[in-house]
Amino acid sequence: MHLGDLRTRVMKVLAALMIVISCVHAVAREFKIPEVGELPRIDRSSPRPARELLRSSAYILKFKEHAPIGNGYVILTDHSEEDYLRSLEKLAKHREAALIKVGDLAGLHQPHTLHGLRNRLARLRPKYVAIAPRPDSYRENMLLGAWELLTTLDDDPYLDVFPGILVAPSSGSFKALIDRTIRYRAITAKDLRPFAISQVASNEETRSLQKAGVLRKVFASHGIKTPTLAVYTPKASGAPELKGEKSWKIRLTRKGDFVKEFPPGLSGVLREARVVIMHGHGIPGMSCSVDIDGIPVGSRNEVILSGSCFSAVPTKSDFPRMISAPGGYKVGQRPSFATRYIEQGATVFFGHMRLSSGFPHLYPVLEKWMSGATVGEAYQQLINGIIHMRGFQSGRYVVEQPADQRRLPQNALLYVVFGDPALVPFEPLSKAARK
Repeated sequence: MHLGDLRTRVMKVLAALMIVISCVHAVAREFKIPEVGELPRIDRSSPRPARELLRSSAYILKFKEHAPIGNGYVILTDHSEEDYLRSLEKLAKHREAALIKVGDLAGLHQPHTLHGLRNRLARLRPKYVAIAPRPDSYRENMLLGAWELLTTLDDDPYLDVFPGILVAPSSGSFKALIDRTIRYRAITAKDLRPFAISQVASNEETRSLQKAGVLRKVFASHGIKTPTLAVYTPKASGAPELKGEKSWKIRLTRKGDFVKEFPPGLSGVLREARVVIMHGHGIPGMSCSVDIDGIPVGSRNEVILSGSCFSAVPTKSDFPRMISAPGGYKVGQRPSFATRYIEQGATVFFGHMRLSSGFPHLYPVLEKWMSGATVGEAYQQLINGIIHMRGFQSGRYVVEQPADQRRLPQNALLYVVFGDPALVPFEPLSKAARK
């Protein structure tokens, strides 16, 4: 090749490289953190948000309120071991609840089981229903069967009670969860101590970082500071950063690396947080590039909200196994982030069994809890909002033989909240919290 031709080709490559670099810097310059009031609230009748808002998850699902059918409390369980039953009887006494035992909650959607339970619940007229499955009964069709049951206690298509899921991987961790639940007192604004974790997947994919910034503004409006951690993957070398006091960054050198321990200063702040909110990709055993082995031992993390996929994945599934997840991660057989956090001392966990929509569905749950609502009220209004948005009706919940893992409309309903549905996570926050 002639030297002049080679020089010309090199100059073209350098020019193209400069364009790429300038585009990366342009993305960083355009990174904006909106006020939460600027984000559109949508339901079935709302105009479709702009493509950019959908791409960046910069919108919020409107909740659907629906009064429960009564004022009682019911616990549904298929536990038969004495250790589990003692814990549930203790909770039933604390809540003045009726404890109903069934053979197998994994078969909750079977017609004979549904019919009998529907009649009993109609007579008991509960406000709260706690579902306490065995670990191997906790699976997708158990949850979808619960929605089939709990939306058919009256004539409209919405959930008629405030639900919650009580599950732990062992009788010891289950007993500890119930004991924490009974002792729990709503966290005050003064002692809230939130911590936001985001995963920055690339120079362009910064929506999770944006949501940490949004949360920081929301809590700041109540006079509460929010420490943040951003975990950067190798593709995010030129991505923007959150500035300010107590804003940590961890940069991973390989895509398959996950955070299993934190630097001492960061570790101490995270350990003292009462509320942890996470946004980013996830797979079984990992949320927002944080490995389950990185969950702080002996922490004060009591309320956890994860917007990651698979953060509450079941150990046994009714659906065929997925091989890959958003973000290009391989899906393996590991414990869920939710169950590990329950083992480590959390009392409430919000997550998803499979593919989560993240912030648009997570934020209104947090917002509802911040107003002083119970665990179950926020959970009910989330699922009712999705039912209203997607038009679900009785007979369309349970999936017998899923053909396409990524196009199941029922995936939208696989949000779970581990926790006593009558528990109040926070005292109501108001502008007065600044004082």
